[in-house]
Amino acid sequence: MKFIGIAVSFFIPVSLAALWNTGIPDSCSHRCGELLSTCSCQVTCQSLRICCPDYKEFCLHISPYSGSLMGGKDFEIENTAFNTSSELRCRFKQEIETSGYVAKDGKAHCISPLLYETGFVPFEVSTDGGLTFPYSGTWLSVHHSKVSDGEKSVLVNATKWQYYGTPNTDGNLTLTWTQQVLPATHINIEVWGYEEIGDSYSDNWLAEWKYLYTLARETPNTGTFSFTPVPAKGNYSTWDFGILRITPSSYSDGQSNIPSVWSSEHALAWHLGEDFRNDPTAWATAKCLEWDRKEEKLPNFLEEIIDCPCTLAQARADTGRFHTDYGCDIEKGSVCTYHPGAVHCVRAIQASPHYAAGQQCCYDSTGTQILTQDSTGGSTPDRGHDWGSPPFLKPPRIPGFSHWLYDVISFYYCCLWSDNCAFYMKHRPSSDCRTYRPPRAASAFGDPHFITFDGLNFTFKGQGEYTFVESDLTSLRVQGRTQQAHFPNGTEAQVTSLSAVAMQENNSDVIEVRYSEDLNMEVLLNQMVVNFSEQSWMDLKGLFLHSTVDQNITVMFSSGAGVEIRGSGGFLTLTVLLPEKFIDHTQGLFGVMNGNTEDEYTFKNKTTLSVDANPQQLFEFGADWAVENGTSLFTYDTEFLLNNFFYGEKHNSSFLPVFFPYEDSADPLVKDMVLLCDSDPFCRFDVLTTRSLQVGHSTKLSHQNHKRLVESLKSVISCGWLDHPANGRKEGTNYLLGSAVHFICNQGYELTGSKERICQATGAWSGETPSCILRTDVKQVIVLGCVFGAVGLVVLARLIFLCRKERCKHNQKRVSEVPATSKQATEVPEKFLMIHRESNVED
Repeated sequence: MKFIGIAVSFFIPVSLAALWNTGIPDSCSHRCGELLSTCSCQVTCQSLRICCPDYKEFCLHISPYSGSLMGGKDFEIENTAFNTSSELRCRFKQEIETSGYVAKDGKAHCISPLLYETGFVPFEVSTDGGLTFPYSGTWLSVHHSKVSDGEKSVLVNATKWQYYGTPNTDGNLTLTWTQQVLPATHINIEVWGYEEIGDSYSDNWLAEWKYLYTLARETPNTGTFSFTPVPAKGNYSTWDFGILRITPSSYSDGQSNIPSVWSSEHALAWHLGEDFRNDPTAWATAKCLEWDRKEEKLPNFLEEIIDCPCTLAQARADTGRFHTDYGCDIEKGSVCTYHPGAVHCVRAIQASPHYAAGQQCCYDSTGTQILTQDSTGGSTPDRGHDWGSPPFLKPPRIPGFSHWLYDVISFYYCCLWSDNCAFYMKHRPSSDCRTYRPPRAASAFGDPHFITFDGLNFTFKGQGEYTFVESDLTSLRVQGRTQQAHFPNGTEAQVTSLSAVAMQENNSDVIEVRYSEDLNMEVLLNQMVVNFSEQSWMDLKGLFLHSTVDQNITVMFSSGAGVEIRGSGGFLTLTVLLPEKFIDHTQGLFGVMNGNTEDEYTFKNKTTLSVDANPQQLFEFGADWAVENGTSLFTYDTEFLLNNFFYGEKHNSSFLPVFFPYEDSADPLVKDMVLLCDSDPFCRFDVLTTRSLQVGHSTKLSHQNHKRLVESLKSVISCGWLDHPANGRKEGTNYLLGSAVHFICNQGYELTGSKERICQATGAWSGETPSCILRTDVKQVIVLGCVFGAVGLVVLARLIFLCRKERCKHNQKRVSEVPATSKQATEVPEKFLMIHRESNVED
């Protein structure tokens, strides 16, 4: 209903002048984001020209708008000037205060605090030393590994830092930073450690970054520092995971929330004690065994994490549930430090529901998943999801750092600093893909053409705002706006294009992607335009938002639903991916997802059209899915949008498109169209209706992309991992349909069972489990078999002899008992004798 409020407020300007002339206008002090009785403090008020007079004074715009969750970032308030004598305080989340200052130009500055969460965080500003906080804005807290390298200090030769003290690793270490980021003549360098204390998975489980000691004081701020590490004193050497902080020397040691430059988090091998340096392998082995004992007592999180996709193609296509692991990215050269042999890894986007665990899936150059049972470079699940999990703040949900504590530093103990990787893999075994089910995809593109989740395609050229898909399962709604298309040469045609898409799930943030009136692509978060100049990934309420360099937008909802939007020449292409759990829980223009195309054209009242419906009937079907103002997710922040889509019809019944474009062989465009489009019906349709080969080319590409996506998401049968036999080995690590695994015994052993097993369509392996037996054992088995066989034959012969003897006695007795006076007295013995003879033949 907030959109109705915005619409009503559009009429306000006429009456505002009278109210403001009385000298009692509403104020945005403490009210940013609200719609007041006489004016607006919402972000849309500027384009609608209905802002309260002091909107820009109290509703803050800042630069930069984001920084590491470690804090220490200096940002400027751009739109408000302050008195240089003001005592500035900045308060985040109404509880964390940091000092601010006013520069000579009157611009106020705040310092971001150390946080234990990512996403947009509200902040307020006080100019009276913290008595009142009338000014407000938002700050984007970012996963520490996702901020730019220029914002962090760099560990030169990071591998040397993290192996320092192990054999052949010593000498100086060097740290560099951009000195302009920290305006101070002299700096201190501090060592901080991270810990999570309390009872695991309980309310008293707490996370803390703790100042340990100062490594260097009053060092000139030259942007570089070199030193020879010495073992840390006292208990400090027990901290083996931490970070370095550079601060101006004017601040006291360990002071919180001050201007800072942080290094990347890392294993603190360089500061560990003499016991580590004297025998790193023994030290690491002891730590590995201690970790192993702790893991044995913790709950099993493996049962609730999602299975990995079976192939690299599936992993890259399932963008609603999996995203590139930046530590092993095929687009960046496949530098996979922790996963040798892999070319690409992905992480499950959402943490598991109860334990907030993560899933990681890695693939080799053939696109096959690598399993830890076969290689140390295999896919490893995580007790702590690398990206954290809402509501963050408490273990094991702290972005980045919980993962380091439970899954990374232990990898150093067991696999990198000692040869005990079997302990690590025991607790972090790969999940295979036997229960993985790929999502279904639906798309809309071009003029606009629709391909439903069940694969039916049609063209609907209505003008208005429509429900593309909605689900009662998670209250998912994806709405699309279509407008009459305009072309660079100024021409118009009876053609519509998808110009905006808005979406929400449950009570998540609302995301809208649209073309502005000047054909610039915009992304709106809760009606506010989002700037991706600093961050391409944002952790938001109920969803993650990602933008590529070429402005392909991906929205990943907590249910695993994914929405992809691409733009080209004023035409948006939309793809929605839904997991299997949405089957029989969708409706809208993308149809009922159930594998049955017969009910795709289902109206709101549950009546249906035939799949053979003509374009005019489909036009009526599409019109039925027009949204209403009360349920619209769109932002109406211009007069054009208000007049044409809010006050106007949601489906423009007066707009009649071309249903059957005429293809004239004499038309000079047709020859070029045939060369471009070949047999693609959507491409041909759009060239004829728009008279633009460029539009046809874009449509063809979108159609091809959808077909490739569907191909990548085809279901794959997995038979599961096969072990090699004891005293033998196997050849083959592909466990998908049709793949074969061969088994070979070591020298001196003989194979029993199947030498080759093939993954069958039933999901089971052919053949029998192989075993390797010593050749001497085989001979003994053969000899014993012969002996027992011979003895068995003797025993059998003896038994047969005794049976025959007993049978003869029995028959003779019966003959002697037959009466001599009977007519059959001479016949009966013959019958019994015949029976006896027959029984002897059978024996």
